[in-house]
Amino acid sequence: MLVGMKTHCMDQATYARMERAIEWLAAHYQDQPDLETIAASAGLSPHHFQRLFTRWVGVSPKKFAGYLTLCHAKQRLAAAESVLDTAYDAGLSGPGRLHDLFVTHEAVTPGEWKRQGAGLTLRYGWQPSPFGACLFVATERGLCGLGFELPEGRAATEEDLLGRWGEAQVVADDTVAADYAARAFGGSKTPLHLVLKGTDFQTKVWEALLRIPSGAVASYQELAASLERPEAARAVAGAIAENPVSWLIPCHRVIRGTGAITGYRWGPQRKRAMLGWEAAEADRAGA
Repeated sequence: MLVGMKTHCMDQATYARMERAIEWLAAHYQDQPDLETIAASAGLSPHHFQRLFTRWVGVSPKKFAGYLTLCHAKQRLAAAESVLDTAYDAGLSGPGRLHDLFVTHEAVTPGEWKRQGAGLTLRYGWQPSPFGACLFVATERGLCGLGFELPEGRAATEEDLLGRWGEAQVVADDTVAADYAARAFGGSKTPLHLVLKGTDFQTKVWEALLRIPSGAVASYQELAASLERPEAARAVAGAIAENPVSWLIPCHRVIRGTGAITGYRWGPQRKRAMLGWEAAEADRAGA
């Protein structure tokens, strides 16, 4: 389980500071900044920042910055050469396990697809996360949307996720959003159920994403091969781009075969920060 999220999930000030620090590191890691510079970005003294960041993330700021490098991404990619085969062998199909959280999912029925959300009520709200402000969208059956604030602003982000269900009634509900935030990021052990609206091919790609373990990465080509469609890497990339539930369906774990971290709907810096966080968690677990 993510260290800081479990113990500080209700501390808004800590969320905000660590969000700024992680975002800043993702943008400036190539400069190899010293502790004083990183701490200043979060508005804290070096000593206090070092202690808080290490408790929150589980590793020092300097080590975390190392996880953000291209070199590290290439190492992870090489180590994960057969990651999907391993996941299959371990029985990780269908329901996926992320950290200590079980995620199950189902696709909408053909009738629901045809109605384009008519008769459904969507409840939505914004909550903080270590990777920035996060929008949650849910039906009575489960979570159907999770996204981060786009550069165009919150209204554009809401349109992006809520617009997929054109005929649905939408209701702002911070209580529902807070409950899902606790389950997604805050250490809650309550199972999370996802409701996915996509084509058969998209759903298969999203299922394959759930089989990539936390701390590992896979290439687009490898993911396509795992679906017995080795020629369909471009189509796989398109399906990944349409993933409606980021973080929980971990599209951030797919990178280019060169190790380059690009092509993330919510921004490559956020993708890099997520991978860095999970790499830190994986290394702690293996220590």
